[in-house]
Amino acid sequence: MTSHYGRFARSGGARAKMKSSSVFYFFYSLSHLFGLLCIIFVTTWSKSYRGGFAWDGTVKMFNWHPVCMVTGLVVLYGNATLVYRLPFTWSSNKLILKFVHATLNLGALSLAVIGLLAAFGFHNKMHIPNLYSMHSWVGFAAVILFGLQWLLGFLAFLLPCTSPWLRAAYKDLHVFFGLCILPMTIAASLTGINEKLIFVLNAPNSTAPYKKLPPEAYLANTLGVLLLCFSLTVAWMLLKRDWQRPTVRASALSDATEPLLTEN
Repeated sequence: MTSHYGRFARSGGARAKMKSSSVFYFFYSLSHLFGLLCIIFVTTWSKSYRGGFAWDGTVKMFNWHPVCMVTGLVVLYGNATLVYRLPFTWSSNKLILKFVHATLNLGALSLAVIGLLAAFGFHNKMHIPNLYSMHSWVGFAAVILFGLQWLLGFLAFLLPCTSPWLRAAYKDLHVFFGLCILPMTIAASLTGINEKLIFVLNAPNSTAPYKKLPPEAYLANTLGVLLLCFSLTVAWMLLKRDWQRPTVRASALSDATEPLLTEN
């Protein structure tokens, strides 16, 4: 009787786990759809409505800024935070996942730096002041925090010579700031989209003002909504406890060696 009950309980647990994984992969696919649409929309906006791309100090150089920031700081970073959530990786070597996580974040940071160079280069060529708007303050702070987060995370969790007590001391801060970066980048993206639309659509040579909602405004506003959908989907997957990587902790110090967003 007890054996039969145990088999029944294990069977029920397996079905619940399978259902949880299926729901996770649904949301994971949804996040990829939103992320892909974000990249398509921001690229279409820059290419079809803002003149395309170049690296010559003109507005075409600036057009790299939104594309790099959305692709790197939002979409690529959001996917990097989900590396430890994928059920098929739970039995994988943790060190490999650490390197995948770090590599994706490094790619996101590299795109962010290119995006900043594009914005600063255009502003300097056109004699436009840098870092005066709320968009620029929030965005620049997000990039600086992201850079520090990556560097300190590499030193704490990937270098074998780092002492366990230092990893333990830094772990909670690493998790906290990792959770802060995505909403900061979304805030910077939304204010940047709105700022750009006001500048270009309310200019004297604009075909239609922003308040008339020309096609460009529809496209850029939809981009903003897609960014929100992407970030909310990622946040849901990160915060749902059933989808966190299961770990066996022998001690508090072994717990502290686990990197970003892996705690139960």
